[in-house]
Amino acid sequence: MTGNQEHQEQPGRHRRNTGIQRRRVLIGGGTAAVAGGLAITGIASADPADNRTATTTTDAASASASASASASSGVCTLNAEVTEGPYSLDGALVREDIREDQEGVEVRYTFTVVDQDDDCAPLADALVEIWHCDSLGEYSGFVGGNGHQEEDNGTFLRGGQMTDANGQASITSVWPGHYVSRAVHVHMRVHTDVTLTDDSYTGGEVIHTGQLFFDPDINEEVQALSPYSDNTTQETALADDTIYDDGGASSGLLTLTALGTGVSDGYTATLTVGVGTA
Repeated sequence: MTGNQEHQEQPGRHRRNTGIQRRRVLIGGGTAAVAGGLAITGIASADPADNRTATTTTDAASASASASASASSGVCTLNAEVTEGPYSLDGALVREDIREDQEGVEVRYTFTVVDQDDDCAPLADALVEIWHCDSLGEYSGFVGGNGHQEEDNGTFLRGGQMTDANGQASITSVWPGHYVSRAVHVHMRVHTDVTLTDDSYTGGEVIHTGQLFFDPDINEEVQALSPYSDNTTQETALADDTIYDDGGASSGLLTLTALGTGVSDGYTATLTVGVGTA
């Protein structure tokens, strides 16, 4: 089996039967919206271009303010979950920087987790875990030879952080590459009641499984840079992805802010993730 064939995912494998299992999930960016006459803070525009703006501050203080406003409003948007896909692994390392020796455009994530069942209050002591492919479209633990020469250690571009008292967790990684059949994306899980070990965790419950997506115009610029340009597999556009449903931040579209003057300088990426704990 070739590396490309190994990464072809069947669309039907990705979305859970919402009639059987459905989570209450809010996913938002750094702006405000109005629904049903009630202000919903932390929900970004559904237009990907709106999520490119650098006018929205995306540091930890902003995320904290968003979480506080969400808590005061007591309103969360309910979304169906997305399955974890075929490349998940258990026992992720608990660490802030998951890059290891992987090259690529830096992405500094800040997630704010709020509890829909507690009036949208920030959820502390939850483990936010992410994983994604490298610039060549390969996941650690599943490397299929798509230009790779190094040993597959099963840990690169995987890991998580515990949320603080403000419900915030920050993780540093690189912009993902692409592979056949999927738009560029990141996988996410939120766990509660985990027991931390020296560098990982045991036990707990997964209360949210989702995927994160990137502005297509910025992504086009990133994928044209080295080392992404070495990836010769066909790329799927965000508009053609089988998982992303064009719902903007409510569907996992990240709010991005440039770290410098050029694409290669990297980005911050923020999202408010509301979960149901009841």
